[in-house]
Order: sequence, then structure tokens, then C-alpha cells
Amino acid sequence: MNSFSFALPQIEVQELLIEELVDQEAHDLIVFNDDFNTFGHVIQVLIEVCKHSYEQAEQCTLIIHYKGKCSVKKGTQQELEPLCEAILDAGIQATIV
Repeated sequence: MNSFSFALPQIEVQELLIEELVDQEAHDLIVFNDDFNTFGHVIQVLIEVCKHSYEQAEQCTLIIHYKGKCSVKKGTQQELEPLCEAILDAGIQATIV
């Protein structure tokens, strides 16, 4: 009898659970560049809504400006939806992917 044969189903179950957890957390809150909002406004919104430090918000804002968009937060769909709504309410384009 193979001593490893009994462990295989347990490993498969653990791998499936890990994959499900990764899928739940696999969302990004993306903020897009525009020609209307100032750097200061975007920085302030990221600090208030996403709880970024000033430096983190400033770096995200620079990436948004030069690259056109930036992932500002990762999490589940349910965690990111209220954050996305608050950013949209502030007049900044955002989406969850």
C-alpha cells in the first residue's frame, strides 16, 4: 500500500479552498486620469476614502497622471464597492476590475 495515497484528497481540497480565497480577493479599484480634478483633490480623496498615507496617495496620483490609471486598492468586490462609490461621488472616474 502506498503511504501517500491517503493525503492526495486532502491536498486537492486545500488547493481548491486556496483558489477560492484568491478569487475572492482578486479585485482592483482603478482610478482614471481626467482633465478636471487637481492633484490635491485626488490626493485628499484617496487619503479619506482609501485610508492612504499622504505619500501613498501622492504616488498613486502621479501614476494616474502619467499612466492614465492606477490600482489604488485591492480587495473583495463587497469591500471595494463603497470605496468606488465614494470616489465617483467626489467626481473622480473609478471602476472595479
